[in-house]
Amino acid sequence: MCLYASFLQFFRQLVRHQSTDASLILERSINRVQLLGRVGQDPVMRQVEGRNPVTIFSMATNEMWRSGDVETSPAGDVSQKTTWHRVSIFKPGLRDVAYQYVKKGSRVLVEGKLDYGEYVDKNNVRRQATTIIADNIVFLSDNIRERDQ
Repeated sequence: MCLYASFLQFFRQLVRHQSTDASLILERSINRVQLLGRVGQDPVMRQVEGRNPVTIFSMATNEMWRSGDVETSPAGDVSQKTTWHRVSIFKPGLRDVAYQYVKKGSRVLVEGKLDYGEYVDKNNVRRQATTIIADNIVFLSDNIRERDQ
């Protein structure tokens, strides 16, 4: 085997992990999300039989822009679009802290990954859902209070 081929093989192993099955090559990828916004509802904790509990809340992010030519009309109309996100927390310590301290209107930074799934609604219609699976939350509001107070 020539030196170049050896180097190439070594380099590929650094970049990706090769399984025992030569036809299956796993490459590294990233599924990472950061959202900065306000909580839309107090969290709820749900538990499906046989599974770990999950804390769920909604979160809004806003996008704002000026319409028209900003250079000639700096006082142009400001438009805003709000996007709602569903946040789910399975991580035991974080799940409990979020349930206790996250409140409607709180400003938070959520870090996690995107998850796509399906469910069947009350009318037996199959629906698709996008969820942020949170693995970190940074509390930015000053008004953090315990749920029981």
